[in-house]
Amino acid sequence: MGREGAVAAIQMQRVGKRFEPRHADGLAYEALAGVDLAIGEGEFLCVLGPTGCGKSTVMHLVAGFETPTEGRVLVAGKPVSGPGADRGMVFQNDRALFPWLTVDQNVAFGLEVAHRTPAAVRAAVDSNLELVGLTGHRTKFPRELSGGMKQRVQIARALATDPAILLMDEPFAALDAQTRRRMQEELGRIWAVSRKTVLFITHDIGEAIWLGDRIAVMTHGPAARIKEVIDVDLPRPRQNMTPGFVSLYNTLDASIRAESEAMHNA
Repeated sequence: MGREGAVAAIQMQRVGKRFEPRHADGLAYEALAGVDLAIGEGEFLCVLGPTGCGKSTVMHLVAGFETPTEGRVLVAGKPVSGPGADRGMVFQNDRALFPWLTVDQNVAFGLEVAHRTPAAVRAAVDSNLELVGLTGHRTKFPRELSGGMKQRVQIARALATDPAILLMDEPFAALDAQTRRRMQEELGRIWAVSRKTVLFITHDIGEAIWLGDRIAVMTHGPAARIKEVIDVDLPRPRQNMTPGFVSLYNTLDASIRAESEAMHNA
C-alpha cells in the first residue's frame, strides 16, 4: 500500500461504463455503475468476479483503451485520457507478441518506439530478460517458445519501459495447470524485485490469494460494481493448503457464488 496520505497509484471514482448498441434497433449495455476503487503505490491488487461482470472493462478503463461514461479514472492523481508509458500491459494470450521478431526484438520494441538510445535499449533488454529468466532464449522467435515462456516475454516487454503500473488481464488463463503455478511463483518473485503497482484480473481464486495484497470482488453484471475488498493477511511466500489460505478461499468462493446465483435468478 502507498504511504499514509499519499496519492493512490490508481483511483476509480464512481465510474460507470455504458456500451452503446452497434445497430439502431439494439440496446445499450451498462457494464459498470458506481465503481469505486483505490490501489496504493507498490500494491498488488487482484480483481475477482463472476463471468461477464466487467473485470476486463475495469482493466481497459485504467489502461486508457476505453473511456468512462460516468465518473473518473485517475493514475497518480491525473485523469486517464488514453494509453500511456506509465502503464505496461500484459495480455491474456501471446497474440500480443510480434511473431516475426525475436525475444530480444520483442522486448526492445517499446523502447525503440520511444526513441531510447541503443545503449539504453540494450541495458533494459538485458536486465529484464535476466529478471524473467530468458537470457538464453533471446534469439528465438515466439513460435519456438512454450506458453509460459511467451508470457515471460510479455512481462519483460511490459517492464522494459519501466512503467509505474503493470496491468495484467488474466495473463495465465491459457496455460496448463503446472505451467500456471510456475508462472504464479515467477510473477511473485518478479514483483518482489520490481515492486511495481499491479492490477491483476483473474477468474482463479487460488491465484488471487497466492499473488494479491488485497482482492477486490465484483458484483454480477450488468451495472457491476465493487462488492468488497478483502485484505490477504498471509505471509509471503504463501502456501496453498494452510488453514488461512483455505479459509480465505472459502470466503471468496461463497461471495462469488452468491453473485453468480443472483445473476442467474435475475
